[in-house]
Amino acid sequence: MKREVNPFDYAGEICKALPGGILLTTKRGDEVNTMTIGWGHIGIEWKLPIFVAYVRESRYTKQLLEDTSEFTINVPVGEIDNKQILGICGTKSGRDMNKIQTLGLTLEEPLAVSVPGIKELPLTLECKVIYKQKQDLSAIPQEILDRYYPEEDDVLHPGSSRDYHIAYYGHIVSAYIIED
Repeated sequence: MKREVNPFDYAGEICKALPGGILLTTKRGDEVNTMTIGWGHIGIEWKLPIFVAYVRESRYTKQLLEDTSEFTINVPVGEIDNKQILGICGTKSGRDMNKIQTLGLTLEEPLAVSVPGIKELPLTLECKVIYKQKQDLSAIPQEILDRYYPEEDDVLHPGSSRDYHIAYYGHIVSAYIIED
């Protein structure tokens, strides 16, 4: 069962959960992939409710977003039962494993997009990408470049931080909490 909510009633919970990780989920055909994100924000742009997610160019999720232009944001409500979820989804690639199956995650039918929610992280924002923007490296302060995009990183290495982010602006078309 889904209880529809106003996403801004939960903006505080979303922002508090982000540093510890929330999930961004994508779908292409029958393939569902999810990854942990720790950067993002919720707000209003163009008089629309928006969630902006930042995804590195090398991530498998970026390929899926480019193909489908839809995603869900999955946020724990209270404590997450299985801390492994955020750990595995933040360190393993959907290119190499089916994280949904490996973790035994429960997919919930979406209301307005093709991408499901995840019962274990029940606060769900269904989003349609309406704008995307690659970072302008010349506008990023050097200390941030040094910290998050060090020159010595190898872009081809799975843990690399040398590749940059694309901001995906998702129009929040539906928001709900998955309940038993």
